[in-house]
Amino acid sequence: MSVLIVAEHLQGRVRDVTYELVTAARELGGPVTVAVIADDPPALDVSREGVDEVVHVQVAPAEFENDVYQAALESVVAERQPEIVLLGFTVNSMGYGGAVAAKLGLGFASDVFGVAREGESVIATRAFYGSKVHAELEFPSGKPVLLLLRPTAWQPAPPGGSPAVSEHALEPVASRARHRALREAEKSDVDITTAEFLLSIGRGIGEQENIAMFEELAAKIGATLAVSRPIVDAGWMTNARQVGQSGKTVKPKVYLAFGISGAVQHLAGMKTSETIIAVNTDPEAAIFDVAHYGAVADLFDVAEELAKLV
Repeated sequence: MSVLIVAEHLQGRVRDVTYELVTAARELGGPVTVAVIADDPPALDVSREGVDEVVHVQVAPAEFENDVYQAALESVVAERQPEIVLLGFTVNSMGYGGAVAAKLGLGFASDVFGVAREGESVIATRAFYGSKVHAELEFPSGKPVLLLLRPTAWQPAPPGGSPAVSEHALEPVASRARHRALREAEKSDVDITTAEFLLSIGRGIGEQENIAMFEELAAKIGATLAVSRPIVDAGWMTNARQVGQSGKTVKPKVYLAFGISGAVQHLAGMKTSETIIAVNTDPEAAIFDVAHYGAVADLFDVAEELAKLV
């Protein structure tokens, strides 16, 4: 079952989601090809264990133009005839992935966080109704499928491998888009998506003044402070620290949650963390459904005792 991955990159750097796609592709079996669509494809190294071939597709210099990427992907798919095409579920890929699937008549699913093979069929798992329901979509053999995979749902494939390299000729694309400038998002003092240890606080902390206590605790135990949406909606913290569907998707080694009930939108952003520890006074809180360890206790008492240990 041949798999084609489209590498995602920005400002000359391959984004981590590309290597996560390689891991997902390896689970499906079959040869794995990574297409690098850029004005200078050789400058972007996508070699990873499990990659059999890298295809360089050179396009006119541009930061990102959806119709250029769409034309390039359509051309590669027509030539290679892959059975599965994988893209990241990102702002960039959403701009052209669905259009390619519609134009070429491919099976399609977005925000996929699980893939598998059953016989000759491809099974994609994704959420519906605000993550209240998970469903498996079956794509039978004989029809290629294009999937947009959720970032952080897979571990990045490790470096290594010696894939074959080839070139794909692309006719000039008459793009109607014109790249003017890249405006960087406002810089934050933290990137919670790369943190290995997150201490996350929610509505249960009660008052804004209590945030300082958890900032101090996070510093003591070597954690990065994160928050749930109510804290951001109240204006107490910036959304750079927000975990959830409308914030950041995280996958730290340890996720320590204080006073977070576990709304489905929040769980969607953190439930793949390696170890989840929850503290909440409500024994029925949904956060306990995904937690590996939990304490039904007053969060301030637990925080004070934890601070004494370090």
